[in-house]
Order: sequence, then structure tokens, then C-alpha cells
Amino acid sequence: MSDNGVLIILSGPSGSGKDTVLNRLVEADENVKVSVSMTTREKRDGEIDGIHYYFVSREYFEKKISENRMLEYAEYAKNYYGTPAEPVDEMLSRGKSVILKIEVQGAEKIRNRYDNVISIFLMPPSMRVLEERLRGRGSEDEETVQHRLFIAREEIRRAYEYDYVVFNDTVENAVNCIEAIITAERHKIDRNKNIISEVINNV
Repeated sequence: MSDNGVLIILSGPSGSGKDTVLNRLVEADENVKVSVSMTTREKRDGEIDGIHYYFVSREYFEKKISENRMLEYAEYAKNYYGTPAEPVDEMLSRGKSVILKIEVQGAEKIRNRYDNVISIFLMPPSMRVLEERLRGRGSEDEETVQHRLFIAREEIRRAYEYDYVVFNDTVENAVNCIEAIITAERHKIDRNKNIISEVINNV
């Protein structure tokens, strides 16, 4: 198979279950890696700096932007979120499948920078279920919950821009679907032209 890894964009509204699905994917396959994003928001209970996010100040984040060292970034709910470029390129060069958990605003920037990037939108089963998940966190006030629901509707409208949609009705089903997508993408002709040529030339 191709020596180069597969770059995957994974987007979905807050509460769609992106973190849970990503954790299961990484546990199931050592060749699947998740890029650690950088953010200016506060840590939630149980989150670890450098594992879930790089938690930085607004001033530090803006310095990285000015140095052109962010692959993409967006401001969401009054906080910055973004992806450092160097770790992504390094993992791809080692043949890893690298998943970028990014907001819809950043997806277009990634598509413009990388060839053969694929994009997956993780969809909640319904807005009712999404609201239940957001309230179940217990970490946000009513105003924040309503704001996230408003943003979620706007993000879901942009799901048509993605290559694939995966419904997170159960974590197991969502993980299985994404694993199937990655496997199929790794076998595409465009990703394996060099290997095919080597086989032909070394008969």
C-alpha cells in the first residue's frame, strides 16, 4: 500500500460525539492518529493539556497565527481553535492516517492545502438527542447551550460540503463506518500509483 498516510477531516457540531468516536478509533488501530488542536478556551474537568488540546492564552495563539505556523484556525464561541502544521506533516510522512477534528470553517483551508484529503461529517441522530447531550455535560449555562444549538444548526447545513456523512446513533456504528472509509481510501488508485508502477517494473 501507499507509503503516505491518509489525511481525514472530521467535523460535527458540539455534542455530536467526536471525542468519544476518535478515542475508540485510536484504540482500535495504532496507525490512526488524531492531531492535537490548540485552543484558547478553558479546560473542562478531566481534560489534559497536550492530550485533548494544547490550552494556550489568546496572546500566544495570535502570535502563532502571525508566524504562519497554524495549519488552520477559527474563532468559535469567542475562543480560538486551530491546528499546528508540523505534527500533521510528520505523521503523514510515516504513513499514519491522521484525523483533524476541526470546525467547518477550517475544512476549506485544509482542502486547499493538501491533495487527497477526505472529509467526514459526524451527524447526531436528531437535534433532540444533541440537546440532551449538551445538557448532560452539566458544564455550561443555558445561554451557552442555546448558542451551541444555534451554531449546530448552521454547521449541519454545511454537511453537504463533505465527502461522507456518518450518523453517530451508536459509537460502535460510527467507528465501524469511519474505519471502512479509511480502508477504502487507502486502496484508491490515486494513492497507490507508485506501488502499481513498482510492481509493473519489477516483474
